[in-house]
Amino acid sequence: MDVQAPRTDPYPEIAPYAQGMLKVDGRHTLYWELSGNPDGKAVVFLHGGPGAGSLPVHRRFFDPGHYRIVVFDQRGAGRSTPAADIVDNTTAHLIEDLETLRRHLGIERWLVFGGSWGACLAIAYGIAHPERCAGFVLRGVFLGRRRELDWFLHGMGTVFPEARRAFADFLPADERSDVAQAYHRRLTDPDPAVHMPAARAWGRYESACSVLLPNADGTAASLALARIECHYFKNAMFMAENHLLDNLERVRHLPAVIVQGRYDVVCPIVTADELAAAWSGAEFVVVPDAGHAAMEPGIRAALVAATERFKA
Repeated sequence: MDVQAPRTDPYPEIAPYAQGMLKVDGRHTLYWELSGNPDGKAVVFLHGGPGAGSLPVHRRFFDPGHYRIVVFDQRGAGRSTPAADIVDNTTAHLIEDLETLRRHLGIERWLVFGGSWGACLAIAYGIAHPERCAGFVLRGVFLGRRRELDWFLHGMGTVFPEARRAFADFLPADERSDVAQAYHRRLTDPDPAVHMPAARAWGRYESACSVLLPNADGTAASLALARIECHYFKNAMFMAENHLLDNLERVRHLPAVIVQGRYDVVCPIVTADELAAAWSGAEFVVVPDAGHAAMEPGIRAALVAATERFKA
């Protein structure tokens, strides 16, 4: 009897069967949606950035006949309000927001799926609430440490020197010694004539470095992505150095699949390899012909295959 190969193609587009806005404090309200099987296994999608927001395509990593798919926008991102807001926006706030959303939806435990910053947040949430996690699918691993932030701000120029040069040259020469501070000052300026050009420059840099074969023009990021990401970078991701690896024993017993592009420049493979070595039970999948972006063909296929394995 033939054994059917595991699915690797994304599922067809689907629409949510429920959605809403959840007030999580006196300032912030989160957009959330449910799709797939209302009685299925719960999975929550954590978008990257911080500040990138979710997209309809993110529902397609999951079998809609099996999973109850939870997609939401983190504070200040996507359709959450206030847009691009960094007040009361920290890692601890986002972890508590996940718990507030879980309780609101009546979910006991869920599979936690996240890439890049979403992978970092997934592990941080798991460390805080391991009893609420059924497992993890992690892509393009980022652990929020100083050397990883320095790599983003400076080191990516070893592979994409022209993109890094444009990123730095957007600033006056006398401000280039502290790129994060200089961008933060512009991105938090209330004048769109100041913050929008800075947001576009930040977004072009990140986009150019995110895929194995980038578009020549890059893609301008939204203000939310640039402002919130810079805010977190400037504040060391609001975590103690090495917090995730130092506390990994709280989630090490849970199943995990780590998907990593061999040529990921935004989050180099050395970090995923370090996590996989520390998480002895995790499955480590290296995609040989991919960079950082979730929708590169090899990454996308490995992520769908991972969610298929978690159906068992």
